Amino acid sequence: MNTTNEQKQVSMRARVQAFGGFLTNMVLPNIGAFIAWGIVTALFIPSGWFPNESLNELVSPTVSYLLPLLLAYTGGRMVGGQRGAVLGSLGTIGLIIGSDIPMFMGAMIVGPLGGWIMKKTDNFLEGKIPAGFEMVVNNFSIGILGFILMILSYLLIGPTIQAANQLVTNAIEALVSTGFLPLLSLINEPAKVLFLNNVIDQGVYYPLGMQQTLEAGKSIYFMVASNPGPGLGLLLAYSIFGKKAAKRTAPGAIIIHFFGGIHELYFPYVLMKPITIISMIAGGMSGIVTFQLFGVGLVAGPSPGSIFSYLALTPKGNFLGVIAGVTIATIVSFLVTSVILKADKTADEDVFEESVERSKSMKQEGKQLSGARSVSLSKISFACDAGMGSSAMGATTLKNKLKKAGIEDIEIKNYRIEDVPTDSDIIVVHKDLEERTRKSHPDIQIVALQNYLQDPAIDRLVEEIVEGK
Repeated sequence: MNTTNEQKQVSMRARVQAFGGFLTNMVLPNIGAFIAWGIVTALFIPSGWFPNESLNELVSPTVSYLLPLLLAYTGGRMVGGQRGAVLGSLGTIGLIIGSDIPMFMGAMIVGPLGGWIMKKTDNFLEGKIPAGFEMVVNNFSIGILGFILMILSYLLIGPTIQAANQLVTNAIEALVSTGFLPLLSLINEPAKVLFLNNVIDQGVYYPLGMQQTLEAGKSIYFMVASNPGPGLGLLLAYSIFGKKAAKRTAPGAIIIHFFGGIHELYFPYVLMKPITIISMIAGGMSGIVTFQLFGVGLVAGPSPGSIFSYLALTPKGNFLGVIAGVTIATIVSFLVTSVILKADKTADEDVFEESVERSKSMKQEGKQLSGARSVSLSKISFACDAGMGSSAMGATTLKNKLKKAGIEDIEIKNYRIEDVPTDSDIIVVHKDLEERTRKSHPDIQIVALQNYLQDPAIDRLVEEIVEGK
């Protein structure tokens, strides 16, 4: 019974992760546009660095029209290709015109919906169009569907989404007004280490942050889950009080996490000792309290969550509070984690040793991989939630290891889990994303990691490839 329940929980987590990954891949290609809007806001609004009445006119139309349409176009294309992108954008313009708020949430719903409708319509019409009428049917089908979806969005979908948005906004604003906003860390921090951070960031906080920024020129919502301070404090504690592999790898993880903005680097350290989630929550809460006390915010979502992103998106007069919030979160997380590590007598190496033993027990299977597949092994794909952070770093690490071994004829690239090419020989992914990966690619061998910087599974994979060559 327990095993069945665990399997259900893993399956549910995989589905939620996939949903978060979909949201991320709708937002991520357009992050540059969001940052550009944030820079314009920081510079030219009345309270900005260089107030300019004319250039300030760029702010409202960009956030109200351009950014939601980009999200809708991307989401529609992900589901229904180019025609789906057009239909999703048509539906979204109905939302925009019929609402009083930036329709980010609406765009992330109607964009993919338009793509799905277009895909189903094209599948239905396939093989039924008389020769010579393809262009007429294709153009009028998207035109008629676009007309219908635009009207429905304006009259029905838009008001519904706006009402839902208002409920969420009121709930979070109530937390702000009562001083309970730091309690969000009770949700944020556990969600992050389970790779569900994109669900809350791209799905909730960023849309609310953009809406608040349009009114106030900045928003604290961009900071409630993206603060790099708690992760930095945790890794600093591991660097000083950790043991063996955890202590060796933590300093490298600090650089990539804090300066590179890849927060996934500290997740395995929390999972290694789940009780350290207390330090992450304490760090997150203290950071939010500090941000509130100083009344600071950012002008756009810091993606990736690097300290450089934080500083680049900090508006005039907010630097002291932003730096203080990151610093306090780091100190609190460091102190709590240090107490936990010094009180815990178990060896940090346990998880790594287990991985080594599993690798040894599978050595014969690995030999078969090398012997049977080494000749044809040509493509290794690293995968993660968004396809750009930890997977990119992992791919680079493996390339360098193989290059040192004199092997450069294997294609090693990083992808979003659902976008991994079907002709991949091996997929490398974090163990907490393994179930989601296996569902998307059941016929491809998967190598699961526990630590991005030093993991026996990667060393074993390199050894097998070298031996096979």
